[in-house]
Parts: sequence; C-alpha cells; structure tokens
Amino acid sequence: MSEIKDRLIPTELEHEVKRSFIAYSMAVIVNRALPDVRDGLKPVHRRILYAMNELGMTSDKPYRKSARIVGDVLGKYHPHGESSVYDAMVRLAQDFSIRYLLVDGQGNFGSVDGDQAAAMRYTEARMSKIAAHLIGEIDKDTVDFYPNFDESLMQPAVLPSRFPNLLLNGSSGIAVGMATNVPPHNLGEVISGTIAMIDNPDLDLDGLMEHVKGPDFPTGAVILGRSGIREAYFTGRGRIVVRARTEVETLPNGRNRILITELPYMVNKARLITKIAELVHAKRLEGISDIRDESDRDGMRVVIDLKQQAQSSVVLNYLFKHTQLQETFGAIMLALVDGQPRLLTLREMIGHYIRHQEDVVTRRTRYDLDKSLARAHILEGLLKALDNIDAIVHLIRSSKDTAEAKQGLMESFDFSDKQAQAILDMRLARLTNLEADKLQAEFDELNKAIAYFNSILSDHGLLMRVIKEELALIRDRFSDARRTEISAVEGEIDMEELITRDDMVVTLSRLGYVKRLAQSTYRTQHRGGKGVTAQGLKDEDVTEQLYTVHSHDELLFFTDRGRAYSLKCYEIPEAGRSARGTAIVNVLPLMPDEKVTGMLPLPAEDREGRFLLMATRGGLLKKTPLAEYRSIRRSGIIAIRLREDDALVGAALLEGGEVMLGTRLGRAIRFEDGQIRATSRNSMGVRGIRLDKGDEVISLATLEEDTQVLCVTELGYGKRSDPALYRTTNRGGKGIKAMNLTKKTGLLAALLMVRDDEDVMLITDEGIIIRTDAGKIRETGRSAQGVRLMNVAKGSKIVDVARAEPELPEEGAEETSAEDENLGPFEPEEHPGADLGDGETPENGF
Repeated sequence: MSEIKDRLIPTELEHEVKRSFIAYSMAVIVNRALPDVRDGLKPVHRRILYAMNELGMTSDKPYRKSARIVGDVLGKYHPHGESSVYDAMVRLAQDFSIRYLLVDGQGNFGSVDGDQAAAMRYTEARMSKIAAHLIGEIDKDTVDFYPNFDESLMQPAVLPSRFPNLLLNGSSGIAVGMATNVPPHNLGEVISGTIAMIDNPDLDLDGLMEHVKGPDFPTGAVILGRSGIREAYFTGRGRIVVRARTEVETLPNGRNRILITELPYMVNKARLITKIAELVHAKRLEGISDIRDESDRDGMRVVIDLKQQAQSSVVLNYLFKHTQLQETFGAIMLALVDGQPRLLTLREMIGHYIRHQEDVVTRRTRYDLDKSLARAHILEGLLKALDNIDAIVHLIRSSKDTAEAKQGLMESFDFSDKQAQAILDMRLARLTNLEADKLQAEFDELNKAIAYFNSILSDHGLLMRVIKEELALIRDRFSDARRTEISAVEGEIDMEELITRDDMVVTLSRLGYVKRLAQSTYRTQHRGGKGVTAQGLKDEDVTEQLYTVHSHDELLFFTDRGRAYSLKCYEIPEAGRSARGTAIVNVLPLMPDEKVTGMLPLPAEDREGRFLLMATRGGLLKKTPLAEYRSIRRSGIIAIRLREDDALVGAALLEGGEVMLGTRLGRAIRFEDGQIRATSRNSMGVRGIRLDKGDEVISLATLEEDTQVLCVTELGYGKRSDPALYRTTNRGGKGIKAMNLTKKTGLLAALLMVRDDEDVMLITDEGIIIRTDAGKIRETGRSAQGVRLMNVAKGSKIVDVARAEPELPEEGAEETSAEDENLGPFEPEEHPGADLGDGETPENGF
C-alpha cells in the first residue's frame, strides 16, 4: 500500500481538468474541426483524397463503390466511425455544398431539399479532374508525411494543393471554443488575385479586391452590399447578407407571380417552402394564393402565385424578413497556420498559400534535380563504357563472378558502384550505334534539365514565375463564370464609382421587359441590311422603345396611370443581345395593374431653366419645369393626367426653340415651344395637333441646329429632309404632309431629328435591330417616298428609331444589303382609318 502511495502525485483538480481540457481541445482543433491554410482541408478530407489516389481512383478510371473507399480510409488512416468518413466524402461530391467538386459521385448523393445520400453500398465515386491538381506530385517529396494511428503506414500532413482550395471551396467547422466559416470563391478571381500578389507582394486590400470581388456560392443568389465582404477580408470576420434570386412575372390575367430560381448558400428548399406555407396558413402573410415547387434537373424553380390585388414588392419584402429567402453568412476566416488556429485576413490567407507553393515547387524541383543527376551519372558511365566496350567486355568475360567484374570495372575504369552495376545490367542490344545515339541525346537533355532546375533553385524570381505559370494553366482550364451576383446597396458606398462608364442601349417591350447592353454590340451596317437580334421576345410581345444612353444617365419611366419613376441606367439589369430582358416589375415598385408605357433619358447637368415636354397619342402636349422632377420618390410621382383612351408616346427636354409632332398617317406640325404654356405635374396639358379620324401621334421631336428631319416607315423606308421644308404654324393645327405613304412603305413609324455624322438604330416588333449611318440616307423633298433602310421580314414592322454615336463598321463584318427592285412583295397590316394603295393618297386628304 505504501508503494502505491509513493507513486501517487498530488495535484489540484482544477489544474488537472484545465490541462486535460486543453489537450482535448487542441486534438479537436488540429485533428478534426479546422482546415489547414495551405490546402484548405480537414484531416478527414485529406485522408479520403489520399486513399482514393492510392487506390488509383482518378478521373480517367471507372467509378468504384463508396464502401471500398470508406473502408480503406477507416482501416488505414481514420480511426473514427464510418459515418464521419462517408458524410465527409458525400459533401465533396455535392454541387450545392462545394463550389468545385473534389469527388465525382455516381448515384444519389443528396439534394438541396435536405434528402440524405443513399447508403455507401449503393453509390460509387472517383476523384474529380480538378482534384488531381490538389494531390498531384505528392510522390515527388513535395510535402511531409507522418505515421498513421498504428504507425504501420505513412500519411501526408498536407497536400501539394496546386490551387488555393481553402478560398475556392471554403470550409466550416466547430471546434472547442472557436469556429470557422470560410465562404467559397470563384477560381478565376482567386487565382488572378494570387498572381497579382506574387507580382506585387505589397498589394493592399483594395488592389486585391479588384481581382477577388467577393464570395461565389455554388447555389448562386445575390449578395447585398460590399461592406460585409470588405470587413471579412480586412479583419477576418464579417456579416455577408445573401438574398435569393427572384423574379416577378405578370400573367395574362393580370396577376403576378414570384419565381425563385436561386437560394442562399446551405438553405434547405423543402424547409423554406414549408415555412412559407405555414406563414400563409397562420394568416401572417397575406397575398399568396398558391406555392409549388417546379424544380427539375434543368434547375430550381419555386413558383409563388399572388392574389389579384397583392403587391409583389410587399410580399417579397415580408419573405426576405421572415424566411430564409434572405440569410446572413457569418464569415470567420479561421484556419490552422503551423498547427495553430489563427484568424486571417484575405491578404494573409493568400500569402500563406503562396509560401506553401514556394515550398512545394522548391521541393519538387530539388527532387527532379536529384533524379536527373542520378540518371545523368548512370548515362555518363554507360557512354564511357561504350567508348571502351572491347576492354570492358574482355574484363567481364575474364572475371570469375559478378562481384569480381563489378570490382574490376570500378578499379580499372574509375566507375562508381552504381555505374558499374548499370553496365553489368545493360543489355547487349544497347551496344548498337543507334542506341548509343539515343543515350547521348538523353544525356544532353538531362544536362539542360539539370541547368534549368538549378536556375529555379538559385533564382527566386524564376521560382515565382513557375508558380504563376502553373496557376495560370489551372485557371485557364477550370475557371468558370461567377454564379453569385454582388449587388450594391444604396447609401453604403458610392455606387457609381463601381460601375464601368460605357455607352449603352436600353430597350423596352410592350409587355414591360427592359434590358440594357453595350452599344458596341451592334455593328454598323449598310442601309437595306437585315439587322441583328436585339431582344428575344415572347410570341405575343413586341419591342416598343429604344434609347442610346450613358451607363450613368438617369431614365424616367412613365406609366399608363400618368406616374413617373426614376432609375439609373446601370440599375437596369444587363442582358445578352438575344435575351428577353427583365420584367419591369422586378425593377420598379409598380402598383397592381400599372404598366410602363414609355421611358426618357434625362441629362446629368443642371436642369434649371429647362422643361420636360410630353406628347400623348391623342395629340396633347404638356410642358413642365424639369426642376419638378429633381427628387423622384422610389414609389414614383404624378407626371401627367391622361384620359382613359390616351397614352404617352414621347417626352423630350426643352430649352427654347421649336417642336415637331409626327403622326401615324404621315402628317407633321411645327411650331414654337413658346406657344405651349408651362403647367404643373398634375395637369392634362394643351392641344398640340388636331388629328383626323384613325390618326394618332407617334413622335415628338425638338429642332436642333445642323440637323435634318428623318422619317421612317413601318416597312423600312426612310428619308432625310431639310427642316425648312416644314413651315412653322400655330399649335393646334392639322399640320402638313411629311412623307408620301404607300402600300409598299407602310405607315409612318418615327419622325426625329438627325445629324450627318450620327448613326440611327431601327428596331422591329420582333426585336431585330439595324444600325446604319444617318449621312448615307438619301436626302429628298418633304413629300417623297424615301429609300429602303431595312429589309423588314414579312409580317413584321419597325416600331422605334433612335439616334446613336457614330461607330466604324467592323472590318470584314458580314453585311446584307438589298436594292428596292430585288425585294419581294410586302403586305403591311391594315391600320384603322387608313386604306393605302400603291401611290394613292389617303382619303383624309394628306
């Protein structure tokens, strides 16, 4: 008993608990919960990939059972339960959990609805293509190894990781007293940022964020604002608000519905739908009539049907506040650095990765150098042996055994032990002249490789250039488009500083689809060309308006209720040339059943002393001081009072001068703007032109110096005329003939002022645009028929014409032109009150 007491060491319970807890905590932190900053992997993920590599389960080999992989990992490297290994492997194969898949799975690996993966006996897997660059070259002594749990095998302490995996795929984990939550990023952006830091080690955060824009989640969605991103990158912690991507569609019956196509990262879709349904059933959320999940293999689509009077913006805001349609991603950039947990900034994280790559490439180069030197040493002996082959053969034949022959070679010809053994192992076929030449060529190549390896090891600049080149190759092969949009939040930063200044084209369709795209998208064509697609439309939709503006210009949108809304051009979603665009209800907070009927770009300069002139289809004009539109509420303001059967057709800015109105049946009136009295925003206006039955105003134009009147018809004919041919009259008259309209030309589509050095853009109701040089359009008299400007397809017609800055046509661009006599017959749609025969004058007398 006394011996036992002698071996007992008295200690305080508090001290022992503290010591044991710290040991347990560090074991959890280092061996289970936190990723290494160098390869971005936790031990279980690293062991899975290493075991798959050892099994030869690369991307070019057949799939193999997941159970085989899990068993190998458990038996060799990971002394834990099988579920911990299989669950970790499943995550590496889920395209909604990880940005760049490291495991290529076959079978049921779970879903965004929270469905569990099938049992491991049913699924199969192999490494993905990009995973080969994570573990590749591990056999070249690029990383350290340490014993497994029973010291029977060696396992890597870290992977070579030829791309910055921690930032690309992110990581999340809860340790003891700390947690990590690194968001995933875009491969192209992160590698570009890494190369930029290699080029400039003193690059600050602003310079780095020019390349690394922000997190790029595998599920897409929209990040609101950059302050949380910047905070996370600068301090290691930040709150990033992520919102689902939604769209509001208007149905033919006038009702709206909300489409959800992307969710915030790690949101369970099925649980979200259940939550929304619970809010509706509990009467906490009004306005929803139905919700259904229409998602399929082509993508996510959750449809929320709204009631007749429900406002989509109100419903969406409630959902953003009370459901997971809007989530906050709490970024914690915590990782292991030299085995210790550290909170890292973006610069530090990339810096540690660059130092890891320096070590990997240096060790690989040293390994390749040692192998090359060893092989060159053997080749040097073989070549020396070939030069003395007769004496060497005689020595070998006269030797009693191999040992004596080897000793004789080393003593007589000064060969090393390895050279002598290689000579003894050499086949007789290597004695031919051809084989001798091959040995010499191999020796020369090895000497070049040795010189190159030595230069890398001695020149740090060359070493970094090798790292950059290899990173660029991975970027070129695996980079893809960003999935997550970063949306600027008003008031957080100066949004305009983040927007590229460019000339844009904005189009608006009859069903209210709006979009913008760069003006350079449309090349100049000769008159008579067929044009290019400008807007992909539904069968029942047509393009109605087109403007060329600057990306920072403000646009006014007018509705059928006489209200005006304001947007910056860059706030309109950019879309491809053939895309339909975005429903305007997704951009403006319109009232139920309110429709946008027109838009107008406003000047950025001082608006004092200028007026906004509006023209309606029924011939009314309204002039209002532009200063009254200085501050437009988000919910819009009253712009004009309209009759039920009237609509806004045009708006223009006035600083004094003359005004012209053009009508559908080819008449025009010109008068001084002083004849139009200025009125308040809530007024109806005064008569501008007296219309005949069946006629309507289509264009409003203000006369400018050095301009001419351009008239364009629905079937693609146009002409330029001297403004002096249009005499000045009093407001309210019937006007004069502006163009000779026939069945061949169709009705008048637009009347506007143009300069010789400008381009004009014509758009049809099918969304086809042609851009042509205004100076090449024939100048004729006022009542002439004009020439063909655009080859309009049968059944289509021109709906709008806009002025654009001149652009040189692309060299070698394909252009289609057509002469009038080679065109087939045209059959224009009939217009109420207009019966146009070829060369006849309409009955209304113009």
